[in-house]
Amino acid sequence: MIIEGNEKEKQAMEAFHRGDRKEGLRLQEEFAAEFREEYRQKDHCPCRKACRYHGNCKECVAIHRAHQEHVPNCMRPVINRKLKLLSELTEHTLANEIEPPREILRKEFQE
Repeated sequence: MIIEGNEKEKQAMEAFHRGDRKEGLRLQEEFAAEFREEYRQKDHCPCRKACRYHGNCKECVAIHRAHQEHVPNCMRPVINRKLKLLSELTEHTLANEIEPPREILRKEFQE
């Protein structure tokens, strides 16, 4: 099962956008049911950072909501795609002003 960019969930959002809440909710529940089944025993967390909350979305999101300094690592690609579109307004010159932090990755992602 692919989570990021999942076609069924995209269809659910299309239904919501056209005002078909019933169909949107039906598709969304199908996605959620498939997710629950597929990832009952599997690691679903795409985060590469070493973190004791890996795979525990509820606690991870609560921690980030509480300190409000940054977003969970798994949400960064989604937000970065949106920010990249805005960055086009200045020919991506913002990139010249940013130095990413050195992060400690999980063992399987270390160089």
